[in-house]
Amino acid sequence: MITTTTRQHQLRQHLPGRTAARAAGSVEHQAALAARLTARDKWLLALLFEHRVLTSAQIQDAAFPSSRSARQRLRELYLWRAVSRFQPFRQLGSAPMHYVLGPAGAAVLAAEHGLEVKDLGYRHDRSMAIAHNQRLAHTVGVGDFFTSLISRSRRRDPVRDGEGVTAWWSESRCARHFGDLVIPDAYGRWSSAAGELEFFLEYDTGSESLTKVSRKLLAYARLADSTGIATPVLFWLPTRRREAGARSALAHIHADLDQTADVPVATAATDLLDSGAACPSPADKIWLPLNARPSKRTSPRYALGELTRAWPNLAPAATSEPDEASYSTSGQAVAYRLPPPSSIPPDATPSRTRRPGS
Repeated sequence: MITTTTRQHQLRQHLPGRTAARAAGSVEHQAALAARLTARDKWLLALLFEHRVLTSAQIQDAAFPSSRSARQRLRELYLWRAVSRFQPFRQLGSAPMHYVLGPAGAAVLAAEHGLEVKDLGYRHDRSMAIAHNQRLAHTVGVGDFFTSLISRSRRRDPVRDGEGVTAWWSESRCARHFGDLVIPDAYGRWSSAAGELEFFLEYDTGSESLTKVSRKLLAYARLADSTGIATPVLFWLPTRRREAGARSALAHIHADLDQTADVPVATAATDLLDSGAACPSPADKIWLPLNARPSKRTSPRYALGELTRAWPNLAPAATSEPDEASYSTSGQAVAYRLPPPSSIPPDATPSRTRRPGS
């Protein structure tokens, strides 16, 4: 006769606990990680160091074929203290898990480049402080912009062959190079059949006045004059209504610039994306150059890769990877501890399916 019932959780395999904080930086733990971390893991650690925080959905878009594989690997990285995580409060529903670089991950990055962790300027408490930063939503929004582009380029599609993000600099890297003139939210390069487009991104959440947003063009004009490089500035806005107001303010400032061709401008809005599409992204045909005129016959909107056609006098982007020194406003090369990570993980496989609800 059965007199007791074995509980289900007692039948499961023992789950390992998280590595202790003191042990995370030990020689023994680093030796164990050497046998566990893949090239993709190390790429992800570099991406978190560069961009401070990424959500689980963004990490999946950038590097994993499914939400299950992303969750499993991120859990392992968390248990090894290679990454840390937090979940912001939401009034309704629950926010996705947010990931930052952990102490063991910082030690791995430093060792790869022959540095001490202190040379990276890394501190775990500062890394986690982004959880309470007022610019968290803005930082996550910029991450959404680029990871959705990366996700699009990872999908096999003969029509979009050759598309991809070839560079993604963080706000902090941009600030180190030309922060004395302007601090873009990001610098990026997008490759497509039409060529390669390099751009500065201004990600607008609607919290700033349109006057302040439009006056950024004056700083970009000074940057173009200092570097001798005309680089398009893309303004990503939350709604079409906000975009309409921003375009009016931007046109007023842009018309007063000495060399308007040095600061090409285009705008787009989040609610222009087709939510029913398989992979909606900023690469879609939603960009409207500032000099475009509405037409009843054809749409004045361009795909991201087609924007170079809107500015025929724009010099083509260099075919090689961007040279950080060429954008330095000091005119001298600036040595940095870590180079920007590549836009595609070294061992990521193209994904065919998109996570539900995205």
